[in-house]
Amino acid sequence: MENTFAALGLIPQLVKAVDECGYKEPTPVQQQSIPIALAGRDVVGSAQTGTGKTAAFMLPILQRMYANPKPGMRALVLVPTRELAEQVLQNTRAYAKHLGIKAQAVYGGVGMEPQTKALRKGVEVIVATPGRFLDHMERGNVKPAGLEFLVLDEADRMLDMGFSKDVHKILDFLPKGRQTLFFTATISPEVDRLAKHALDDHAAVEIGGRAETAEGVQHILLAVDKQDKRGALTTLLQGVADNARTLIFTRTKYGADKLAHHLKKDGVEVAALHGGKTQPMRTKTLDRFRSGKIRLLVATDVAARGIDVSNIHMVVNFDVPQDPEVYVHRVGRTARAGTQGLALTLMSPDEWLMMRDIEKLMGRTLNRDVVPGYEPSVPPAGPNDHIEKKSKKKSSIRGRRGIARRR
Repeated sequence: MENTFAALGLIPQLVKAVDECGYKEPTPVQQQSIPIALAGRDVVGSAQTGTGKTAAFMLPILQRMYANPKPGMRALVLVPTRELAEQVLQNTRAYAKHLGIKAQAVYGGVGMEPQTKALRKGVEVIVATPGRFLDHMERGNVKPAGLEFLVLDEADRMLDMGFSKDVHKILDFLPKGRQTLFFTATISPEVDRLAKHALDDHAAVEIGGRAETAEGVQHILLAVDKQDKRGALTTLLQGVADNARTLIFTRTKYGADKLAHHLKKDGVEVAALHGGKTQPMRTKTLDRFRSGKIRLLVATDVAARGIDVSNIHMVVNFDVPQDPEVYVHRVGRTARAGTQGLALTLMSPDEWLMMRDIEKLMGRTLNRDVVPGYEPSVPPAGPNDHIEKKSKKKSSIRGRRGIARRR
């Protein structure tokens, strides 16, 4: 079968739109999901970030809406973050360019009134975060009685962020005869319960394993003492091309601000992105990163959810994530759509066990290396070395510099 969007059964208007978006051929998740969704069946899709999920669910929905025009809200896409809502909205508007179908995003962090006015003018597709959609629903700004299509995008992250109660409340309020498309990167017992609540007879689409990263990612693991991480990072960044986009992850908002502040003092053009920033600030920062005005962005995991920026050269784990799945999400920001990318992790001795868990999930062992001049005072543990959770002999082995690289 020819690997084109037209061969999937999409109408010429949508084929033209995706061509204008620069899409050359369908990704695996699009190949599998679009024909099923066009047939009207519910879909559970398990796929990582960057695999083309938005087009996989939105193109068939738009085609089915276009074939049977009706007024009012007909499709709802629930997403975990404001950034992802904006990204899905932009893509939806690009896909619907030749169809005359209107879309609107609603999310918190900005005023209700502009959203209320837009909704009352009439839109067919709403992209929303759960809490803000509930606010509009309870105020009567949206009337879901005619809803035909529901998408739960990044369902696992919605649950991780505490939206379970809101999502279940929305599901109970929506019409039962709808078509539901459910996308998640991971399947946990809670995600499975939500899927059973949301779906009827559905088809399953799974692209890759739950812990797989893109083939084009080169993983580099660097052992460094905790207090030396910033200096080691500054040294490493000096070898990165000026136009190369780099996304740096920290665990906390405070950590993101502190690192961005120190990098600026070191002469690096950088900005921080996290939930403590206002929505206009977050939007402006993301636009500057996307346009290339800044090449480095320090972000927390929650804030980075929904960042869809092409050509990110490198992802840096300044802090090793405590949840192994988060590593997969983070590094999925690079090497997208068949490109090459670099995932660099700075690992201090207190993070060895967390890194071991990540390797176990991925089913592979990463080489241990060091940054010249920032060799750790404790040799990095190898894949088969025993690691004590709390070493009582720590003081007796510190001060050993110049340790050879271990592989």
